[in-house]
Amino acid sequence: MSEKASFRSGFATIVGRPNVGKSTLLNTLVGEKVAITSARPQTTRSRVMGVMGSENSQIVFVDTPGIHKPRTKLGEYMVQSIQEAMEGIDALLVLVDVTAIGPHDRSIAEEMSRKKVYKLLVLNKIDLVEPKALLGVIDSFKDLPYDGIIPVSAKTGDGVEQLKKELTAHLPKGPKYFPDDMLTDQPERDICAELIREKALRNLRDEVPHGIGVEMMAMKKLNDHFTEIDATIYCERDSHKGIIIGKKGTMLQKIGAEARADIEKLLDTHVNLQLWVKVRPGWRDSMEDLKTLGYTQSK
Repeated sequence: MSEKASFRSGFATIVGRPNVGKSTLLNTLVGEKVAITSARPQTTRSRVMGVMGSENSQIVFVDTPGIHKPRTKLGEYMVQSIQEAMEGIDALLVLVDVTAIGPHDRSIAEEMSRKKVYKLLVLNKIDLVEPKALLGVIDSFKDLPYDGIIPVSAKTGDGVEQLKKELTAHLPKGPKYFPDDMLTDQPERDICAELIREKALRNLRDEVPHGIGVEMMAMKKLNDHFTEIDATIYCERDSHKGIIIGKKGTMLQKIGAEARADIEKLLDTHVNLQLWVKVRPGWRDSMEDLKTLGYTQSK
């Protein structure tokens, strides 16, 4: 059998409630940071693709927003992103946080167990629980018709190799969908905007993050060693603007410095990052504003 004939490939979507570690798992599987992460629920707002390849296989993972009941048009967009990410896939990873299992996790696990696709229940954050407690969690889900239950720690990498092996073994024989050096389909411009939003999420108070959006105003590579970026952080209230800027601009400077460091690694150039903050009331319920910030419905 030729190498080409034995090559396996496919698409695997990662789902779960908010804040169970889907984006961290994606980054660990791919081996590079392709999705932003934070301790805030609903950090991921759109589908994020990451490619994991080996000599004999290629898995295209799709990270999704947390499954939740939408309260805004942005929330509706996020829910649609989840639905679209489940179309035409070869595998489904349903992620559960073993440190905080509740009725919502159980209902998601039950609903997803009915999908007619190869599916794995992935128990994440096993580094934070005792082995005996983990066994109890595994037993509590054994009644559901999953093809396997895989305990992992997306943070430490424990169990991730086993997850890769299980997935690869059940992929169909197929082509290489993306070049070996391609890790994500996201444009650099979009990744830069997300990195800025990530730093804002990690630094700001609880009441602010959900109302933040980032618009890339300009991105110009002056030469092989220097890039200029202008971006605007949008918020919904005047009081939030003051928090984002901080006393004498200290918070905005902190967000900018942390974002610039990651963007320089991404672009492999020095970066001059200029950030602005503007109030845009109710942008999460404005289709025009959502489109401006890149949250565009595909259907």
